[in-house]
Amino acid sequence: MDEPGPGPDLLVVGSANADLVARVERLPGAGETVHGTEVRTHPGGKGANQAAAAARLGARVALLARVGADEHGAFLLAAQRAAGVDTAHVLTGGAPTGLALITVGPGGENTIVVSAGANALLSVADVRAAAELLSAAPVVSLQLEIPLASVVEVVRTVGPGTRVVLNPSPLAPLPAEVLTACDPLVVNEHEARRLLAGAAGDAGEAGDVREARGDGGPGAAGEAPEDRARALLALGPRSVVVTLGSRGAVVADAHGVLRVPSPVVEAVDTTGAGDAFTGALAWRLGAGDDLATAARLAVRVGAATVTRRGAQSSFPGPDELAGF
Repeated sequence: MDEPGPGPDLLVVGSANADLVARVERLPGAGETVHGTEVRTHPGGKGANQAAAAARLGARVALLARVGADEHGAFLLAAQRAAGVDTAHVLTGGAPTGLALITVGPGGENTIVVSAGANALLSVADVRAAAELLSAAPVVSLQLEIPLASVVEVVRTVGPGTRVVLNPSPLAPLPAEVLTACDPLVVNEHEARRLLAGAAGDAGEAGDVREARGDGGPGAAGEAPEDRARALLALGPRSVVVTLGSRGAVVADAHGVLRVPSPVVEAVDTTGAGDAFTGALAWRLGAGDDLATAARLAVRVGAATVTRRGAQSSFPGPDELAGF
């Protein structure tokens, strides 16, 4: 590992993957084969993406992750350093570097299959070994491409003034101590629906949801993103962001619920756009912006990202946001 530098503005704890990307004429259905372009390798992984996106914008970012002692691992470390990320806390070895198999359709839509590799070995012990870093970070950003037990340990280890940002992707049931630490919980519309459906099912097993909550329960949430954001906030996180792709985002906290529109762009490739949004959001929250202000920057970053191919290679710098 490199020698640690000054404390970061943002600490990202999460995954680093080599993205193997093929463009296709259309996304295949079940059991279907379609022709694709030559496969290209890009740096990726939700954690590494978030770190690179914030660093490109000028943030001091550190990444706590694990990669393999292999060619892909060296490739990812070089990409992080080129983006300006402190890689002193990236661990090496134990398993091959994680891989993501990505197909991208003509409208920029994609499908992603992740093989965790070394990401699955980012352990509770690794988190505990980084306790000093975690307790000093103003913001820690998390995802679920690493073991859930390690995410729980991060929440238990951060300092009392540390803000926890969680993008629970790929989606999994969240322990109460993780959910209530989120500030914000960042989900897309699909994830919001699934979280609310799961919460409604859990409440139904415990008794009548409406009677237990007095407000209809999470299962009573309307179809509008604003309604889903309110319902998610009622589950316990300190704040919520529901991303809406080309329609922007909805933010919800103790001050209310607000729709944040996105600039209108022509999407080329949506890979990594959600990670770029979350990385920018987390950085600005740590810099003191309120949730709505941070989200206004984040939707611009997401919009700029989808206008170019690739994940980290498409992340904008501050000068590139002027047109968005």
